[in-house]
Amino acid sequence: MTEKSAVLLALVFGVITVLLVRSRDVKWWEAALIGLFGMYVGQTPLLFATDGLVHWFISIVTRT
Repeated sequence: MTEKSAVLLALVFGVITVLLVRSRDVKWWEAALIGLFGMYVGQTPLLFATDGLVHWFISIVTRT
């Protein structure tokens, strides 16, 4: 993953997080998005496994 794509993902997850907090209604999948945002921002060692999972999911959804 390039630095540009990591920053873009962190920005998208950050906007989603702000919108969720403002709505005061957080569901389990929204909490998962907030967790992903934290991992992308924090660049934890778990990020590499999570990044592979995210890419796998996106490839299934887009079928590329």
